[in-house]
Amino acid sequence: MQRLSCLCVLLLGALIHQTTAFASQRKSIAFPLQQRNHAAPSTGTIIIQPSTVKVVHDSSSRTSLSASMSDGTPLQQSRRAQVAKLKRKKMINTSYLFIMWYVFSVLYNIFSKAALNLAPDLAWTTATLQMSLGLLYVIPLWLTGLRKKPDISPKDTVRLLPVAILHSLVHIGGVVSMGAGAVSFTYIVKASEPAVSAILSALTGNILPLSVYATLIPVMGGVAIASVSELSFTWKSFNYAFLSNLASAGRGIVGKKTIAKRLGNSMTASNLYALLTMLATIMLIPVALFMEGSVLKSAMKSLAAVDKRGAYFLQTFGASLTYYLYNEVSFLALDNVSPISHALGNTLKRVFIIISSMFVFGNRMTGQGWIGSTMAVGGVFLYSVEKTRQAKLTKAKGKGK
Repeated sequence: MQRLSCLCVLLLGALIHQTTAFASQRKSIAFPLQQRNHAAPSTGTIIIQPSTVKVVHDSSSRTSLSASMSDGTPLQQSRRAQVAKLKRKKMINTSYLFIMWYVFSVLYNIFSKAALNLAPDLAWTTATLQMSLGLLYVIPLWLTGLRKKPDISPKDTVRLLPVAILHSLVHIGGVVSMGAGAVSFTYIVKASEPAVSAILSALTGNILPLSVYATLIPVMGGVAIASVSELSFTWKSFNYAFLSNLASAGRGIVGKKTIAKRLGNSMTASNLYALLTMLATIMLIPVALFMEGSVLKSAMKSLAAVDKRGAYFLQTFGASLTYYLYNEVSFLALDNVSPISHALGNTLKRVFIIISSMFVFGNRMTGQGWIGSTMAVGGVFLYSVEKTRQAKLTKAKGKGK
Protein backbone atom coordinates (compact mmCIF):
# COMPACT_ATOMS: atom_id res chain seq x y z
CA MET A 1 0.00 0.00 0.00
CA GLN A 2 2.92 2.37 0.60
CA ARG A 3 4.01 1.89 -3.02
CA LEU A 4 0.49 2.67 -4.18
CA SER A 5 0.53 5.84 -2.06
CA CYS A 6 3.77 6.97 -3.69
CA LEU A 7 2.32 6.23 -7.12
CA CYS A 8 -0.76 8.26 -6.26
CA VAL A 9 1.35 11.27 -5.23
CA LEU A 10 3.41 11.10 -8.43
CA LEU A 11 0.28 10.90 -10.57
CA LEU A 12 -1.23 13.81 -8.69
CA GLY A 13 1.78 16.00 -9.38
CA ALA A 14 1.69 15.13 -13.06
CA LEU A 15 -2.04 15.73 -13.26
CA ILE A 16 -2.61 19.05 -11.49
CA HIS A 17 -1.40 21.17 -14.38
CA GLN A 18 -3.36 19.14 -16.93
CA THR A 19 -6.70 19.18 -15.12
CA THR A 20 -6.33 22.85 -14.22
CA ALA A 21 -5.72 23.73 -17.85
CA PHE A 22 -8.72 21.70 -19.02
CA ALA A 23 -10.97 23.12 -16.33
CA SER A 24 -9.99 26.71 -17.09
CA GLN A 25 -10.98 26.22 -20.72
CA ARG A 26 -14.56 25.29 -19.85
CA LYS A 27 -17.01 28.07 -20.74
CA SER A 28 -20.16 26.53 -19.34
CA ILE A 29 -21.26 23.93 -16.85
CA ALA A 30 -21.39 20.39 -18.15
CA PHE A 31 -22.92 18.67 -15.16
CA PRO A 32 -20.26 16.15 -14.13
CA LEU A 33 -22.45 13.94 -12.02
CA GLN A 34 -25.18 12.85 -14.40
CA GLN A 35 -24.97 10.07 -16.96
CA ARG A 36 -23.05 11.64 -19.80
CA ASN A 37 -24.55 9.36 -22.38
CA HIS A 38 -27.92 11.10 -22.07
CA ALA A 39 -26.93 13.46 -24.86
CA ALA A 40 -24.06 13.91 -27.21
CA PRO A 41 -21.54 16.50 -26.06
CA SER A 42 -21.22 19.58 -28.20
CA THR A 43 -18.33 19.61 -30.61
CA GLY A 44 -16.52 22.68 -31.77
CA THR A 45 -15.47 23.42 -35.33
CA ILE A 46 -12.09 24.92 -36.03
CA ILE A 47 -11.83 28.33 -37.66
CA ILE A 48 -8.52 29.38 -39.12
CA GLN A 49 -7.64 33.06 -39.08
CA PRO A 50 -4.40 34.63 -40.35
CA SER A 51 -2.73 34.67 -36.96
CA THR A 52 -4.81 32.46 -34.69
CA VAL A 53 -6.41 29.06 -34.41
CA LYS A 54 -9.51 28.92 -32.26
CA VAL A 55 -12.45 26.63 -31.56
CA VAL A 56 -15.94 28.05 -32.11
CA HIS A 57 -19.12 26.21 -31.17
CA ASP A 58 -21.08 27.29 -34.24
CA SER A 59 -22.28 24.93 -36.94
CA SER A 60 -22.32 27.73 -39.52
CA SER A 61 -18.54 27.94 -39.30
CA ARG A 62 -18.11 24.62 -41.11
CA THR A 63 -18.61 26.37 -44.46
CA SER A 64 -15.92 28.90 -43.57
CA LEU A 65 -13.54 26.11 -42.67
CA SER A 66 -14.16 24.30 -45.95
CA ALA A 67 -13.68 27.45 -48.00
CA SER A 68 -10.57 28.58 -46.17
CA MET A 69 -8.90 25.19 -46.68
CA SER A 70 -9.82 24.77 -50.34
CA ASP A 71 -6.68 26.03 -52.07
CA GLY A 72 -3.22 24.57 -51.91
CA THR A 73 -1.12 27.69 -51.32
CA PRO A 74 1.75 27.56 -48.83
CA LEU A 75 -0.30 29.68 -46.43
CA GLN A 76 -3.23 27.27 -46.55
CA GLN A 77 -0.90 24.29 -46.19
CA SER A 78 0.52 25.92 -43.08
CA ARG A 79 -2.97 26.40 -41.71
CA ARG A 80 -3.84 22.77 -42.40
CA ALA A 81 -0.71 21.77 -40.51
CA GLN A 82 -1.89 23.90 -37.57
CA VAL A 83 -5.26 22.15 -37.58
CA ALA A 84 -3.63 18.71 -37.69
CA LYS A 85 -1.34 19.68 -34.82
CA LEU A 86 -4.30 20.91 -32.78
CA LYS A 87 -6.17 17.64 -33.36
CA ARG A 88 -3.14 15.56 -32.39
CA LYS A 89 -2.71 17.57 -29.21
CA LYS A 90 -6.36 17.09 -28.25
CA MET A 91 -6.12 13.34 -28.92
CA ILE A 92 -2.99 13.04 -26.77
CA ASN A 93 -4.54 15.07 -23.94
CA THR A 94 -7.75 13.04 -24.02
CA SER A 95 -5.83 9.74 -24.05
CA TYR A 96 -3.78 10.97 -21.10
CA LEU A 97 -6.92 11.85 -19.15
CA PHE A 98 -8.52 8.46 -19.92
CA ILE A 99 -5.46 6.68 -18.57
CA MET A 100 -5.54 8.81 -15.42
CA TRP A 101 -9.28 8.15 -15.05
CA TYR A 102 -8.74 4.40 -15.13
CA VAL A 103 -5.70 4.50 -12.84
CA PHE A 104 -7.40 6.68 -10.22
CA SER A 105 -10.59 4.57 -10.38
CA VAL A 106 -8.66 1.37 -9.73
CA LEU A 107 -6.52 2.95 -6.99
CA TYR A 108 -9.60 4.39 -5.28
CA ASN A 109 -11.28 1.01 -5.01
CA ILE A 110 -8.09 -0.68 -3.78
CA PHE A 111 -7.43 1.98 -1.12
CA SER A 112 -11.07 2.06 -0.07
CA LYS A 113 -11.48 -1.70 0.30
CA ALA A 114 -8.16 -1.97 2.17
CA ALA A 115 -9.31 0.68 4.68
CA LEU A 116 -12.69 -1.04 5.08
CA ASN A 117 -10.99 -4.39 5.69
CA LEU A 118 -9.07 -2.81 8.58
CA ALA A 119 -12.13 -1.10 10.08
CA PRO A 120 -15.27 -2.95 8.93
CA ASP A 121 -17.39 -1.21 11.57
CA LEU A 122 -16.50 2.27 10.29
CA ALA A 123 -17.93 2.27 6.77
CA TRP A 124 -19.87 5.53 7.26
CA THR A 125 -16.87 7.18 8.92
CA THR A 126 -14.58 6.01 6.13
CA ALA A 127 -16.94 7.31 3.46
CA THR A 128 -17.20 10.69 5.19
CA LEU A 129 -13.42 11.01 5.48
CA GLN A 130 -13.06 10.10 1.81
CA MET A 131 -15.55 12.78 0.83
CA SER A 132 -14.01 15.52 2.99
CA LEU A 133 -10.28 14.93 2.52
CA GLY A 134 -10.59 15.20 -1.25
CA LEU A 135 -11.11 18.93 -0.76
CA LEU A 136 -7.42 19.15 0.18
CA TYR A 137 -6.82 18.93 -3.57
CA VAL A 138 -9.12 21.68 -4.82
CA ILE A 139 -8.90 24.25 -2.00
CA PRO A 140 -5.15 24.90 -2.55
CA LEU A 141 -5.91 25.42 -6.25
CA TRP A 142 -8.36 28.16 -5.31
CA LEU A 143 -6.05 29.74 -2.74
CA THR A 144 -3.07 29.85 -5.12
CA GLY A 145 -5.13 31.15 -8.04
CA LEU A 146 -4.46 28.10 -10.21
CA ARG A 147 -8.22 27.74 -10.43
CA LYS A 148 -10.70 30.60 -10.22
CA LYS A 149 -12.89 30.52 -7.11
CA PRO A 150 -16.64 30.05 -7.61
CA ASP A 151 -18.90 32.97 -6.75
CA ILE A 152 -22.33 31.71 -5.75
CA SER A 153 -25.14 33.28 -3.72
CA PRO A 154 -26.72 31.64 -0.64
CA LYS A 155 -29.95 31.22 -2.63
CA ASP A 156 -28.20 29.27 -5.38
CA THR A 157 -26.35 27.24 -2.75
CA VAL A 158 -29.70 26.14 -1.31
CA ARG A 159 -30.75 25.07 -4.82
CA LEU A 160 -27.78 22.70 -4.86
CA LEU A 161 -28.74 20.96 -1.61
CA PRO A 162 -30.96 18.24 -3.17
CA VAL A 163 -28.18 17.36 -5.61
CA ALA A 164 -25.64 17.30 -2.77
CA ILE A 165 -27.86 14.96 -0.74
CA LEU A 166 -28.08 12.54 -3.65
CA HIS A 167 -24.34 12.89 -4.24
CA SER A 168 -23.63 11.86 -0.65
CA LEU A 169 -25.98 8.86 -0.95
CA VAL A 170 -24.22 7.70 -4.12
CA HIS A 171 -20.91 7.65 -2.27
CA ILE A 172 -22.22 6.17 0.98
CA GLY A 173 -24.03 3.41 -0.89
CA GLY A 174 -20.91 2.41 -2.80
CA VAL A 175 -18.59 2.44 0.21
CA VAL A 176 -20.89 0.53 2.57
CA SER A 177 -21.57 -2.02 -0.17
CA MET A 178 -17.83 -2.57 -0.70
CA GLY A 179 -17.35 -2.95 3.04
CA ALA A 180 -20.05 -5.62 3.25
CA GLY A 181 -18.96 -7.62 0.21
CA ALA A 182 -16.54 -7.89 -2.69
CA VAL A 183 -15.64 -4.86 -4.80
CA SER A 184 -16.39 -6.86 -7.93
CA PHE A 185 -19.91 -7.68 -6.71
CA THR A 186 -20.60 -4.02 -5.87
CA TYR A 187 -19.74 -2.97 -9.41
CA ILE A 188 -21.76 -5.76 -10.97
CA VAL A 189 -24.84 -4.57 -9.06
CA LYS A 190 -24.05 -0.95 -9.91
CA ALA A 191 -24.07 -1.93 -13.58
CA SER A 192 -27.87 -2.01 -13.27
CA GLU A 193 -27.99 1.78 -12.85
CA PRO A 194 -29.28 2.36 -16.43
CA ALA A 195 -32.37 0.31 -15.57
CA VAL A 196 -33.01 2.44 -12.49
CA SER A 197 -32.42 5.59 -14.52
CA ALA A 198 -34.85 4.42 -17.20
CA ILE A 199 -37.55 3.75 -14.61
CA LEU A 200 -37.10 7.14 -12.93
CA SER A 201 -37.11 8.87 -16.31
CA ALA A 202 -40.38 7.12 -17.20
CA LEU A 203 -41.91 8.25 -13.91
CA THR A 204 -41.01 11.85 -14.79
CA GLY A 205 -42.64 11.53 -18.22
CA ASN A 206 -39.57 10.74 -20.31
CA ILE A 207 -40.52 7.50 -22.08
CA LEU A 208 -37.70 5.84 -24.00
CA PRO A 209 -38.08 3.80 -27.22
CA LEU A 210 -38.81 0.09 -26.82
CA SER A 211 -35.43 -0.85 -28.32
CA VAL A 212 -33.68 0.99 -25.48
CA TYR A 213 -35.68 -0.88 -22.84
CA ALA A 214 -34.85 -4.16 -24.61
CA THR A 215 -31.13 -3.61 -23.99
CA LEU A 216 -31.84 -3.62 -20.25
CA ILE A 217 -32.83 -7.30 -20.34
CA PRO A 218 -29.22 -8.58 -20.38
CA VAL A 219 -28.31 -5.99 -17.75
CA MET A 220 -30.91 -7.13 -15.24
CA GLY A 221 -30.48 -10.80 -16.16
CA GLY A 222 -26.73 -10.56 -15.77
CA VAL A 223 -26.99 -8.89 -12.36
CA ALA A 224 -29.44 -11.58 -11.21
CA ILE A 225 -27.18 -14.42 -12.41
CA ALA A 226 -24.09 -12.86 -10.84
CA SER A 227 -25.91 -12.23 -7.54
CA VAL A 228 -27.15 -15.81 -7.25
CA SER A 229 -23.66 -17.20 -7.88
CA GLU A 230 -21.75 -14.63 -5.76
CA LEU A 231 -19.65 -16.48 -3.18
CA SER A 232 -19.58 -13.53 -0.76
CA PHE A 233 -23.18 -12.39 -1.31
CA THR A 234 -24.78 -10.34 1.46
CA TRP A 235 -28.04 -8.43 1.30
CA LYS A 236 -26.34 -5.46 2.91
CA SER A 237 -23.87 -5.22 0.04
CA PHE A 238 -26.62 -5.63 -2.55
CA ASN A 239 -29.01 -3.14 -0.94
CA TYR A 240 -26.43 -0.39 -0.50
CA ALA A 241 -25.15 -0.86 -4.06
CA PHE A 242 -28.73 -0.51 -5.27
CA LEU A 243 -29.14 2.59 -3.08
CA SER A 244 -26.10 4.04 -4.84
CA ASN A 245 -27.75 3.28 -8.19
CA LEU A 246 -31.00 4.91 -7.18
CA ALA A 247 -29.28 8.03 -5.87
CA SER A 248 -27.04 8.29 -8.94
CA ALA A 249 -29.97 8.08 -11.34
CA GLY A 250 -31.89 10.65 -9.28
CA ARG A 251 -28.84 12.91 -9.13
CA GLY A 252 -28.66 12.97 -12.91
CA ILE A 253 -32.32 13.97 -13.26
CA VAL A 254 -32.37 16.52 -10.42
CA GLY A 255 -28.97 17.91 -11.34
CA LYS A 256 -29.98 18.52 -14.93
CA LYS A 257 -32.95 20.59 -13.79
CA THR A 258 -30.92 22.43 -11.16
CA ILE A 259 -28.30 23.74 -13.57
CA ALA A 260 -30.87 24.73 -16.19
CA LYS A 261 -30.67 28.19 -14.62
CA ARG A 262 -27.50 30.17 -14.07
CA LEU A 263 -25.61 29.37 -10.86
CA GLY A 264 -23.29 32.22 -9.85
CA ASN A 265 -20.01 33.10 -11.55
CA SER A 266 -16.98 30.95 -12.38
CA MET A 267 -19.19 27.90 -11.98
CA THR A 268 -17.27 25.52 -14.17
CA ALA A 269 -18.01 21.81 -13.92
CA SER A 270 -14.94 21.41 -11.70
CA ASN A 271 -16.10 24.11 -9.29
CA LEU A 272 -19.64 22.75 -9.25
CA TYR A 273 -18.31 19.33 -8.27
CA ALA A 274 -16.17 20.90 -5.54
CA LEU A 275 -19.15 22.76 -4.05
CA LEU A 276 -21.27 19.60 -4.09
CA THR A 277 -18.45 17.78 -2.31
CA MET A 278 -18.35 20.48 0.38
CA LEU A 279 -22.11 20.37 0.92
CA ALA A 280 -22.13 16.56 0.99
CA THR A 281 -19.33 16.55 3.57
CA ILE A 282 -21.25 18.92 5.86
CA MET A 283 -24.28 16.63 5.65
CA LEU A 284 -22.38 13.39 6.16
CA ILE A 285 -20.45 14.36 9.30
CA PRO A 286 -23.43 14.38 11.73
CA VAL A 287 -24.96 11.29 10.08
CA ALA A 288 -21.69 9.35 10.37
CA LEU A 289 -21.37 10.32 14.03
CA PHE A 290 -24.95 9.19 14.64
CA MET A 291 -24.41 5.86 12.86
CA GLU A 292 -20.99 4.98 14.26
CA GLY A 293 -20.20 7.42 17.05
CA SER A 294 -20.75 4.73 19.68
CA VAL A 295 -18.14 2.40 18.16
CA LEU A 296 -15.68 4.98 16.82
CA LYS A 297 -13.51 5.12 19.94
CA SER A 298 -13.33 1.36 20.42
CA ALA A 299 -12.59 0.81 16.71
CA MET A 300 -9.69 3.28 16.87
CA LYS A 301 -8.35 1.51 19.96
CA SER A 302 -8.57 -1.84 18.19
CA LEU A 303 -6.61 -0.45 15.23
CA ALA A 304 -3.97 1.00 17.56
CA ALA A 305 -3.66 -2.32 19.42
CA VAL A 306 -2.53 -4.06 16.23
CA ASP A 307 -0.53 -1.05 15.03
CA LYS A 308 -2.86 -0.46 12.07
CA ARG A 309 -4.31 2.97 12.85
CA GLY A 310 -1.70 4.74 10.74
CA ALA A 311 -2.29 2.33 7.86
CA TYR A 312 -6.05 2.94 8.08
CA PHE A 313 -5.68 6.71 7.82
CA LEU A 314 -3.10 6.43 5.05
CA GLN A 315 -5.36 4.20 2.97
CA THR A 316 -8.37 6.39 3.70
CA PHE A 317 -6.45 9.48 2.59
CA GLY A 318 -5.34 7.67 -0.57
CA ALA A 319 -8.95 6.70 -1.25
CA SER A 320 -10.20 10.25 -0.68
CA LEU A 321 -7.65 11.79 -3.02
CA THR A 322 -8.13 9.25 -5.80
CA TYR A 323 -11.93 9.41 -5.39
CA TYR A 324 -11.94 13.14 -5.97
CA LEU A 325 -9.45 12.96 -8.82
CA TYR A 326 -11.13 10.15 -10.73
CA ASN A 327 -14.41 12.09 -10.68
CA GLU A 328 -12.67 15.28 -11.78
CA VAL A 329 -10.66 13.59 -14.53
CA SER A 330 -13.61 11.55 -15.77
CA PHE A 331 -15.76 14.45 -16.89
CA LEU A 332 -12.76 16.34 -18.27
CA ALA A 333 -11.98 13.30 -20.43
CA LEU A 334 -15.54 12.37 -21.35
CA ASP A 335 -16.49 15.88 -22.42
CA ASN A 336 -13.89 15.53 -25.18
CA VAL A 337 -15.23 12.33 -26.76
CA SER A 338 -18.38 11.11 -28.46
CA PRO A 339 -21.16 9.36 -26.50
CA ILE A 340 -20.15 6.00 -28.00
CA SER A 341 -16.54 6.47 -26.88
CA HIS A 342 -17.87 7.49 -23.48
CA ALA A 343 -19.98 4.33 -23.24
CA LEU A 344 -17.03 2.16 -24.22
CA GLY A 345 -14.79 4.00 -21.74
CA ASN A 346 -17.24 3.44 -18.89
CA THR A 347 -17.63 -0.23 -19.81
CA LEU A 348 -13.88 -0.83 -19.84
CA LYS A 349 -13.53 1.03 -16.54
CA ARG A 350 -15.93 -1.40 -14.86
CA VAL A 351 -13.99 -4.34 -16.30
CA PHE A 352 -10.67 -2.97 -15.04
CA ILE A 353 -12.06 -2.36 -11.55
CA ILE A 354 -13.63 -5.83 -11.29
CA ILE A 355 -10.51 -7.66 -12.49
CA SER A 356 -8.02 -5.55 -10.50
CA SER A 357 -9.98 -5.92 -7.25
CA MET A 358 -10.15 -9.69 -7.69
CA PHE A 359 -6.40 -9.80 -8.32
CA VAL A 360 -5.48 -7.60 -5.33
CA PHE A 361 -7.89 -9.03 -2.76
CA GLY A 362 -8.05 -12.62 -4.01
CA ASN A 363 -11.82 -12.71 -4.51
CA ARG A 364 -13.01 -15.62 -6.62
CA MET A 365 -15.87 -15.62 -9.12
CA THR A 366 -17.66 -18.72 -10.36
CA GLY A 367 -18.18 -19.48 -14.04
CA GLN A 368 -21.80 -18.47 -13.62
CA GLY A 369 -20.64 -15.23 -12.03
CA TRP A 370 -18.41 -14.45 -15.02
CA ILE A 371 -21.32 -15.06 -17.38
CA GLY A 372 -23.60 -12.81 -15.35
CA SER A 373 -21.07 -10.00 -15.02
CA THR A 374 -20.27 -10.14 -18.75
CA MET A 375 -23.98 -9.94 -19.59
CA ALA A 376 -24.50 -7.00 -17.23
CA VAL A 377 -21.49 -4.95 -18.34
CA GLY A 378 -22.08 -5.72 -22.02
CA GLY A 379 -25.75 -4.83 -21.66
CA VAL A 380 -24.84 -1.43 -20.24
CA PHE A 381 -22.72 -0.74 -23.30
CA LEU A 382 -25.57 -1.77 -25.63
CA TYR A 383 -27.94 0.45 -23.65
CA SER A 384 -25.64 3.45 -24.05
CA VAL A 385 -25.17 2.87 -27.78
CA GLU A 386 -28.87 2.37 -28.49
CA LYS A 387 -29.92 5.34 -26.37
CA THR A 388 -27.46 7.57 -28.22
CA ARG A 389 -28.69 6.25 -31.58
CA GLN A 390 -32.32 6.91 -30.69
CA ALA A 391 -31.48 10.41 -29.45
CA LYS A 392 -29.83 11.19 -32.80
CA LEU A 393 -32.86 9.85 -34.71
CA THR A 394 -35.22 11.96 -32.62
CA LYS A 395 -33.08 15.03 -33.18
CA ALA A 396 -32.95 14.38 -36.93
CA LYS A 397 -36.74 14.00 -37.10
CA GLY A 398 -37.14 17.27 -35.22
CA LYS A 399 -34.98 19.10 -37.73
CA GLY A 400 -36.89 17.56 -40.63
CA LYS A 401 -40.20 19.03 -39.51
